[in-house]
Amino acid sequence: MTAAKPEGATRKRGGGLQHRLRAIADRVLQHQRPEPTNFKTINLALQGGGAHGAFTWGVLDALLEDERLDFEAISGTSAGAMNAVALADGLMRNGTLGARDRLGAFWRRVSQEGSSGGAAGELVKSMLGFWHMQAFSPFSFFEQFANFMSPYRSNPLNINPLRDLIGHLIDFDNVRANDGLKLFVSATNVRSGKIKVFSGEEITADAIMASACLPYIFQAVEIGNEAYWDGGYTGNPALFPFFDETETPDILVVQVNPVWRDDLPTSPREITERASEITFNSSLLREFRAIDFVNRLMDEGRLDPGRYRRNHVHRIDATEALAQYSAASKLDTSWHFFQELHAAGRAAAQQWLKEHYDDIGVRSTIDLRAEFG
Repeated sequence: MTAAKPEGATRKRGGGLQHRLRAIADRVLQHQRPEPTNFKTINLALQGGGAHGAFTWGVLDALLEDERLDFEAISGTSAGAMNAVALADGLMRNGTLGARDRLGAFWRRVSQEGSSGGAAGELVKSMLGFWHMQAFSPFSFFEQFANFMSPYRSNPLNINPLRDLIGHLIDFDNVRANDGLKLFVSATNVRSGKIKVFSGEEITADAIMASACLPYIFQAVEIGNEAYWDGGYTGNPALFPFFDETETPDILVVQVNPVWRDDLPTSPREITERASEITFNSSLLREFRAIDFVNRLMDEGRLDPGRYRRNHVHRIDATEALAQYSAASKLDTSWHFFQELHAAGRAAAQQWLKEHYDDIGVRSTIDLRAEFG
């Protein structure tokens, strides 16, 4: 499948074998079991979803622990982008073990910063004196607060503790130096409404903050002469960079915005939350439609296989794990909640590997047409 190259993307070749070599060295030094020989290569597509990104942390932890998968590229949005750079940084530090460690350290720090004693907690408490009230929903507050005061007035200094956390914890020189792993980070251009995909030397802390910039909480992130909001509005995550920029046809999507909700939303808050979930899935469903269309044309012999390729799409879905939680829990930064999602993500990834590892490189394991039909 072909697509116009995203603005700023650079074409690079080469499999993501650097962390594999480090993993082999780890095994030799630690006298562990032999390195698996049946490697397969995939591209990872990591959705954004606030605190729900801890589910993705669990998925990545299990995939790295399994050690049969190589990652050629990762496309991430918002929390998905944060997971991506933590993984890339960790691989450069100490291979697979380093990636698992860096991901865990990132989510631990997010929890600490989001607690009442952290900088993020102090910021929120300064905006709302009764934050400690258990019945209060921060999601509802921010939605309602935006109706009468923008972040340009409520947070004129544009304080964002997460920006400092990312800058302190992630070595972006490491991330950019990892030539074996391509990264694509999506944000939304505020003025044009179009997607911007950062890659290569453009992967910076500011790019990650742009990808995660919720407009009713933070001021737009300005990079160069452009302003950006959360990438979830236009690409959550973007799949099209894989088509021209990678060799592998297999895409594993880690989807943390629930696709389906059994209960019909009736209250204002429930309606707002479900509308948000639908919005942040819509761009992904459009890309599913495009992939299915090209795959069908290839089946019918109507496309030149020398120019186009069939893409195999796989998914690890958090819908079941998050069924008991509302969208408001995207702002829950408690360590206990993160641990629950991490465990759920690990279990989901282990089950997916058991059921579908042999399908990688052979066929898609989700019905794309059913997703958008």
